[in-house]
Amino acid sequence: MKIAVPKEAREGERRVALVPESCKKLTGKGLEIELEAGAGGASFFSDEAYTAAGATIAVDSAGLLGSADLVLMVQPPAIEQVQKMREGAMLLTTLTPTRNLEVVRALVGRKISAFATDAIPRTTRAQAMDTLSSMANIAGYKAVLLAANELAKYFPMFMTAAGTIFSAKVFVIGAGVAGLQAIATARRLGGTVVATDTRSSVAEQIASLGAKFVGVTGEEDAETAGGYAKELSEAFYRKQAELIAEQCAGNDVVITTALIGGVTAPTLITEEMVRGMQPGSVIVDLAATAGGNCALTEPGKTVIKHGVKICAPLNLPSEMPLHGSTLYSRNLTNFVLEFWKEGQFDLDLEDEIIVGALITHAGEVRHEATAEALAGSEG
Repeated sequence: MKIAVPKEAREGERRVALVPESCKKLTGKGLEIELEAGAGGASFFSDEAYTAAGATIAVDSAGLLGSADLVLMVQPPAIEQVQKMREGAMLLTTLTPTRNLEVVRALVGRKISAFATDAIPRTTRAQAMDTLSSMANIAGYKAVLLAANELAKYFPMFMTAAGTIFSAKVFVIGAGVAGLQAIATARRLGGTVVATDTRSSVAEQIASLGAKFVGVTGEEDAETAGGYAKELSEAFYRKQAELIAEQCAGNDVVITTALIGGVTAPTLITEEMVRGMQPGSVIVDLAATAGGNCALTEPGKTVIKHGVKICAPLNLPSEMPLHGSTLYSRNLTNFVLEFWKEGQFDLDLEDEIIVGALITHAGEVRHEATAEALAGSEG
């Protein structure tokens, strides 16, 4: 089987889907790897490093994609890239299909079997393939560094001849992978951290990192069987809004990471809450790609509203491309090798991982949420 890795089409994407260590592992299992020339350059992986790992380099992107059995990418492909793929080939990438419907339509037209890494079930067996967790870890880490850079205060406490400077106060909303890493990083920098989540089960994890858990007490819990957050009652959200308003007013940095079902960003910080924050405070909205958790978020921009700096980065993992690529590449490699059996890729349509991740196949949309989104866009 031939695996192709083209250059990323999305502007600003610096990661690459496979790194040399993964190429060596895959070629050792009998797979053929071909990369577009310069595909790893922005991640500091040279073409020579790939050839040393057993891969070949192609200068013709059309030939590369047209001859591939499986295409690996970080971001959704451009329509032009889909059109160059061999009909019936496979694609493995972070597709976020409900937000990239035109790409989905193109994949259906080419009868591509497209796997979305963001749809891989969060099970024990699939843990090593979980790109969402790998990249969220980076995002949580970088979010705190961004906040520290933008904040007009120190993060740690300092006792100086001029007097004591108290540590920055940090409030983290959402204690998934990104939130937990943000907590850990803020603590390493010396911040005093509180965190909240609609899932009561994470309180112990938050405490283990040296932060204080604050949450709405009650019987409702937002954790689904798949580990994602789900929607709760209006009464719960009213109490949560009061808690968030209080914490925003009392903290220097607010980092938001909340998504419902892994894709929808609820508005948790209103303009009134921003108005109640101290001038010079910082919000880093990690849900910006889904619209943002703050009502004043402008995705992709850093703005100042009511004296508060609101940062809305869209792709923090790309800002750490070497390790971002390495972790992502390992996840994809684990996916490929899981189904590499007896010299071929086993497209087992009964396997729970295949079923969960497969968005398009044989000219049809197999992913329910994506099919519904397509139907809605056409209606």
